[in-house]
Amino acid sequence: MSIPPTTSKFKDMNYIHWNPPTDIINLGFFAIRWYGMLWGIGLIGATYIVARLFKAYKIADSKFASLFVYVFFGVLLGARLGHCLFYEPSYFFGSFKHFVEMLLPIRFLSDGGWRYTGYAGLASHGGVIGLLIALYLYCRQTKMEYLFVLDSIGFAAPFTAMAIRLGNLMNSEIIGKATDVPWAFVFTRVDSLPRHPAQLYEAIFYSIVFCLGVLLYKMRKEKTTIGSGFFFGYCLTLVFTFRFFVEFIKEVQVDFEHHLVLDMGQILSLPLIAIGLYFMWKAQHKLASKHK
Repeated sequence: MSIPPTTSKFKDMNYIHWNPPTDIINLGFFAIRWYGMLWGIGLIGATYIVARLFKAYKIADSKFASLFVYVFFGVLLGARLGHCLFYEPSYFFGSFKHFVEMLLPIRFLSDGGWRYTGYAGLASHGGVIGLLIALYLYCRQTKMEYLFVLDSIGFAAPFTAMAIRLGNLMNSEIIGKATDVPWAFVFTRVDSLPRHPAQLYEAIFYSIVFCLGVLLYKMRKEKTTIGSGFFFGYCLTLVFTFRFFVEFIKEVQVDFEHHLVLDMGQILSLPLIAIGLYFMWKAQHKLASKHK
C-alpha cells in the first residue's frame, strides 16, 4: 500500500491547485454546469460523427434520427442502473425512497422534502451494456446490420468518453491517489494533498484513441472499414484496457472496494476487454477467410 505524501513535505512544490466553479451560468432558478455541458458536447460530437458515417454509406436520414433516441436512453438507463447495481445496491434497494432516487434525478431530504440533483452516479460499464441492448432493439426495428451500427458507435465513442472525463475533472471527482509527480493536482474541494489527475489521463488517452481511429478509417484498409466489427472491438479493447490500469492510481469510489484485490471498475473492464479482442479477431479472421 502506498503512503500518501504529507502536505508539509511538498509545501514548496508548485502543484496545480484545482477548484473551478461547477457552474458556467447560475441564475439561481437555472444553472448550466460544466459537467452537463461537457456531456452534451460529447453526445453532440458523437452524433455529428455518426451522422457523417451514415451519410458516407448512404443510410437514410430517418434511420439516423431514431438511432439517437435509442442510444441516448440506452446509455443513460444503463449507466444509471449500472452505478446503482454495481456500486451502491445496499443503498438503492434499502428503502422505497432510495429506490425512487435510482429512477428519478432527485434526493429526498431528512425534513421530508426533496431536491433535484440530476443523476448523481453513472457507470460507464453499465452504459455499455445498456447501449448494446438498445442497439440490438434498434437494429431489429430498422433492419440495419448490427455490426455496422456497432462500428459506427465504436468509432465515435472515444470522443464522448474524453468529454465525460473532462466533466469529471471539472467536478473534482474520480480523483487519483496522492503523489509527488510535478504535474499533480490539488483538488481543494477534497483535501490539500497533491494527486494524480486521473480524469485528465483518461481524457488525453481517449482523445488519442479517437484520433488514431480516424487515421485508421482514412487509410481505408479492408479490415478497418465500418461494418467489419473492427472499430467496435478497437474501442472496447483500448478504452477499457486503459481503464483497467488507470484504476491502480485512482481512489476507490465506494468503501467495499477497499477489501477487493481489483476494484469494481477493473472487474467490470475485464469482460469488455475480452469482447473487444474477440470482435477485432473476428474482423481479421473474416478478412483472412475471404481471401483464401
